[in-house]
Amino acid sequence: MSTRVLIDHRVGGATVLRHPEKAHRPDNPIQRKPAWIRVKAPTHPVYHETHALMRANRLVTVCEEAACPNIGECWSQRHATMMIMGDVCTRACAFCNVATGQPQVLDAGEPARVADAVAKLGLRHVVVTSVDRDDLPDGGAAHFAAVIRAIRAAAPDTTIEVLTPDFLRKPGGAETVVAAKPDVFNHNLETVPRLYPSIRPGARYYQSLRLLDRVQQLDPTLFTKSGLMVGLGETRSEVMQVMDDLRVAEVDFLTIGQYLQPSVKHAPVAEFVTPDAFEDYARLARAKGFLLVSATPLTRSSYHADADFAALKAARG
Repeated sequence: MSTRVLIDHRVGGATVLRHPEKAHRPDNPIQRKPAWIRVKAPTHPVYHETHALMRANRLVTVCEEAACPNIGECWSQRHATMMIMGDVCTRACAFCNVATGQPQVLDAGEPARVADAVAKLGLRHVVVTSVDRDDLPDGGAAHFAAVIRAIRAAAPDTTIEVLTPDFLRKPGGAETVVAAKPDVFNHNLETVPRLYPSIRPGARYYQSLRLLDRVQQLDPTLFTKSGLMVGLGETRSEVMQVMDDLRVAEVDFLTIGQYLQPSVKHAPVAEFVTPDAFEDYARLARAKGFLLVSATPLTRSSYHADADFAALKAARG
């Protein structure tokens, strides 16, 4: 894939760039979703309260940026996934709805604002993710650590899950985040290796595997987690190979969900995987030794993360 970019627009004062291949795909119309993955529009009053709190604290959530179909359910239960380090990513993945371009400088006040929101929401468990920040010397690892420390100070009873970038060519990134002592370290493989050049061109499959393996080596008490999207054209045998690779890296928790095309600019859905096929994936993953598996059409990395963390602890004993 070409690495040429075009200036598209500006977001929050940052220049946003788009890959030409991603900028116009008239042959990728969004398909009608099957009944098993349709969700209702959010109407619950707590949803609106959560939305207001996020705006008051000037926070970005992956729930909104990634157009997550579960936002109504999660926000109505005061669950939200914080997205730190801005809303502009340095990569242009073909599945992702987050803007691509040159991000702004890091906001030193963000860790405190995230921690304040976590405390006000009364969260038992919080998920913190980020855009990719290849422009930073450490890929944003120190900022992740600062957010973890701020949450620990403001909400000491809250357990913390991080969903990090791959820290490609950023030595010490994993070490910095692990030293801050999150409870769960999540990094998504997203898809099978064959599809990386077209779906996740800025990443490297084996770098992601090495990252998850390194985290286990640094702190075996941490839970590690990774996720896959299906419906992008992968085969069943390829998904099974990814499961085996993750088990070699001793990953504890696997999530598998249906890819949904955010816009005509993004990769098309190759297949809407049936609920029965997801049940088959879940059965296979459990047989391969994962402590916990979530595999449904609507599964996302942070969906039901608080209940899943309790299940993880119980599974490890």
